[in-house]
Amino acid sequence: MKRRTAREKAIQTLYQVELAKTDWVEALDNVLDDAEPDTYLDNVIHGISQNLIEIDSVLKPHLNKWTIDRLPYVDRAILRLAVYELKYREDVPNEVAINEAVELAKIYGTEKSSAFINGVLSSVAKQGV
Repeated sequence: MKRRTAREKAIQTLYQVELAKTDWVEALDNVLDDAEPDTYLDNVIHGISQNLIEIDSVLKPHLNKWTIDRLPYVDRAILRLAVYELKYREDVPNEVAINEAVELAKIYGTEKSSAFINGVLSSVAKQGV
């Protein structure tokens, strides 16, 4: 599975966990829908689930008058994925994590999502997570 596809599946999993309050493993199984498991996707989902509190604490100061709970589910999922990649994945350059998040926001978010996500992630990256 390409990383772009893995990221899309990760966002779908995170969305399902948040919206339907589905268990992480069950949500990932639903998203895979009989597709072959992917190591990168498994690592990302496991990493986000294990570090969610810290990921959210990294995000909070950069949300500019927003709270995590007020963010649209899709934007929240994209931001959490990107912060995970910025903070925990040495094999993903910051520019790639931010660019991928912005591109995913253009596809799955609102018309304002990509600019918002770009601003938040640029601020997070400048802080040096």
